[in-house]
Amino acid sequence: MGTFVITKRVNGYYKYEFTSRKGKTILVSNDFELRFECEDAIEALKKSVESLFFMKFKSKNGKLYFKLILEEKEIAVSRRYTTQLLMEKGIAEIQRSLHKSEILDFSNQDDIFPPAEEVFG
Repeated sequence: MGTFVITKRVNGYYKYEFTSRKGKTILVSNDFELRFECEDAIEALKKSVESLFFMKFKSKNGKLYFKLILEEKEIAVSRRYTTQLLMEKGIAEIQRSLHKSEILDFSNQDDIFPPAEEVFG
């Protein structure tokens, strides 16, 4: 089952990533000014899985990716894939587990790692 991970960008805006059950990022959202907007967007996305449209692209260096479209609005962009099969697996993971995915909020974490002084003395 996939997971939504909410984090805060360096610029102060919030984003969510949808990750696979193995922890690999499948897609990343647009920016949100407030955390509750990010949470609301996730809930809206989970409720409208059937209405999602996957617009597929090929980058200049030959990598494949897709944009997630809901109600004619781009809401997220996938990671880059090396093959069509891997991209299709990413899309299938979204369709299969998006509606039942849990949400992890790491936006309040200033530092994941303790200061070096605590680790190395």
